[in-house]
Amino acid sequence: MTWYIIDTWIVLISILAAVACALLGNFLVLRKMSMMGDAISHAVLPGLAIAFLITGARASLTMFIGAAVVGILTALFTQWVSRFGKVDEGASMGIVFTTLFAVGLLLIVQAADHVDLDASCVLYGAIELTPLDVVWRPELFGSVLQVPRSALVLSAVCAMNLLFVVLFFKELRIASFDSELATTMGINANLMHYMLMTLVAITTVAAFEAVGSIIVIAMLIVPAATAHLLTDQLHWMVVISAIFAALSAALGHVSAIFLPGWMGIDPSVVEATSTSGMMAVMAGVLFFIVLFCAPRQGIFVQKLGRFEAE
Repeated sequence: MTWYIIDTWIVLISILAAVACALLGNFLVLRKMSMMGDAISHAVLPGLAIAFLITGARASLTMFIGAAVVGILTALFTQWVSRFGKVDEGASMGIVFTTLFAVGLLLIVQAADHVDLDASCVLYGAIELTPLDVVWRPELFGSVLQVPRSALVLSAVCAMNLLFVVLFFKELRIASFDSELATTMGINANLMHYMLMTLVAITTVAAFEAVGSIIVIAMLIVPAATAHLLTDQLHWMVVISAIFAALSAALGHVSAIFLPGWMGIDPSVVEATSTSGMMAVMAGVLFFIVLFCAPRQGIFVQKLGRFEAE
């Protein structure tokens, strides 16, 4: 099959979305809050729907703000339910995000009666269409470069997340492992928590259009979990997770293009494979490869060590 410029933009947008998620996902994994990304990514649905129902338009900025506000409120509600409802944090996440997700789906369906909002696109994204939304046409070497809106938005979010991790790396590391120790050292652990949750909400919303509310969970957690199998040093974990996220994104689009041909399926007979879905598949494949083959924690290595010890 032929590789077009639109494929290059899809890969670039995929990588930006995946890396932006992975940078923050490391701290969710370490805090044992992997489900928080799930909660926020599902709970932003009512924010999207309410923003549309109020304004009557699909203006990107309005819907972004609506979804981001609800995402931040999800983190606040989860803490509130856990503290005052006297339930563990996992249960409070389940209570908050399932309720908001159900409300969001109802509102999306209601909005879809009046405009072409597709609930499946909200769930799975439409990354194949993002290069068509061009908002910037700079001249480069005598030719016009058509830059999609998603590329600009995700570039800004990725840079913001990287800057946050670099500037507050020490505070995030200490607060992630021991919040009480962080407090005794003068670090506001609650502030770090809510700053992280705010960025998770913003990142989730920014990646929403590209990979949808379900696939973004894989990008938040799987690359970080994969990196954690390879190293116990947090700075290397962050770097390795970003590499795995970028690999998952690139391999996801390539496999989405060529997989039907590899399986001997006529592309004209079947619907095109989803890039966002294949991103999650590739992230899972890389995880299981590392799970079995990691130098220290790999299953094969541990089995081999036990066999030699016997």
